[in-house]
Amino acid sequence: MVAFRGKYKYEIQNVVASISFGHSINLQQVATAMEDMVEYRPEQFPGLVFRLNKPKTATLIFSSGKMVCTGARSEKEVYKAVETIINKLKARGIHLAPNPRIQIQNIVASAQLNAEVNLEKAAALFENTMYEPEQFPGLIFRLQNPRVVMLIFSSGNMVCTGAKKEEDVKNAVETVYKMLKQQEVLFERA
Repeated sequence: MVAFRGKYKYEIQNVVASISFGHSINLQQVATAMEDMVEYRPEQFPGLVFRLNKPKTATLIFSSGKMVCTGARSEKEVYKAVETIINKLKARGIHLAPNPRIQIQNIVASAQLNAEVNLEKAAALFENTMYEPEQFPGLIFRLQNPRVVMLIFSSGNMVCTGAKKEEDVKNAVETVYKMLKQQEVLFERA
């Protein structure tokens, strides 16, 4: 999803969610029934990997009844992936609780401000920032509301991490854009 707001745009790159069924899952049974769709090597890793092409996700399934879904590009895709896995397992005789608890753990998005940023000036003006260009070329900006971390680069590229809702990404990008613009640390490209 690409969203355009005035002078900037952002795109969600990855949504990570934890899923809990509240009961154990026999991974060997799943691996046998779904051998064409899963990877299971218990001697190397305690979980089973279930990859989907639509939506393009990888979901780790553990015998405890917990799963971790990664690769989704929206919250909606997470729910679709979980539903698809439940249905595929059910079709092969493996029944899981129909309404698992799904919790978004992290949303990562990229953003483009379409302007260059004076990172030294921004670091001096804003609290909750860290800028050490010898160690990392971006400004680390910890926002309190929404509670996310923004990595801001002089090119105007940004990475937002730590969001729990898609709305947090939109609000964070908008907030940072307005703050940088107001403090005159953005240099718009011609």
